[in-house]
Amino acid sequence: MIEQSNKTVSFRPTVAASLHRRTGIHDRRKITISLLLTSLLILTGYTLTTLAPAHFRWGAAVASFVDNVRVMMISPSLGNDTWSQLMAAMGETVGLAILTTLIGAGGGFVMALLSADNLAPKAVASVVKAILAWIRAVPTILWVLIYSVSLGLGPNAAVIGISFHSVAYLGKVYANSLEAIPAASIEALKASGAGLFPILCQAVLPVAAARLLSWTFIRFEINFAYAVVVGAAAGAGGIGYQLFTASNFYFDFHEVGLLIYLILGFAIIAELVAVKLRAKFMD
Repeated sequence: MIEQSNKTVSFRPTVAASLHRRTGIHDRRKITISLLLTSLLILTGYTLTTLAPAHFRWGAAVASFVDNVRVMMISPSLGNDTWSQLMAAMGETVGLAILTTLIGAGGGFVMALLSADNLAPKAVASVVKAILAWIRAVPTILWVLIYSVSLGLGPNAAVIGISFHSVAYLGKVYANSLEAIPAASIEALKASGAGLFPILCQAVLPVAAARLLSWTFIRFEINFAYAVVVGAAAGAGGIGYQLFTASNFYFDFHEVGLLIYLILGFAIIAELVAVKLRAKFMD
């Protein structure tokens, strides 16, 4: 009894010391993060003050900004474009988002099969994962601009650039979804002599279909946003180009507000459709 009591007494200081060390490390990390964020905030504020011209009037600038936002959000209306032109431009943007998502989903699924640890050889999976990581490290807009150098400004560069990054993005998340499948079911099919196609139909797709669909719709929303951006940045046309001309050429903030509402409206509709389809497949 005495030995057991001594063990208990000697154990408690060890636990207390361990908790003290962990608490101290946590406090130091918290202080370091706080100092870093504070420094960044100070540097950002100082940079903003130095960017403004010497005779810049902050009050007039803020008042003008608030007035422009009020015009855009409260009184949107048509300007130099007609409804048919805006709907055609929206159709181009949606079509670009759909096309790049379909290409990304097809290529991403192939890349996922080659990079999933439970389906592909280890060496092949490691190489493919490294390539996909390198592609994802470059932002989508930069890929579009890179292809614009060789193909010229227009929808071709936008399609290839967005699709290129979509393949890498969906290949990564698809592989994660495939690796979450229980290994026992895959190994049982492999042991019975089943090939890749039966394994996909019987073990992979029934389990991972909902996740793959969810990730595909997430990428579609991302591609729609990029399609709006590259409409102006890469000359791909669509609603992004209409937004660029209305704001930078005509300074028609009434039409800018209308275009913003159209973009938000489509984003909401796409999200509602995605929720319905995910609920259907998960049931």
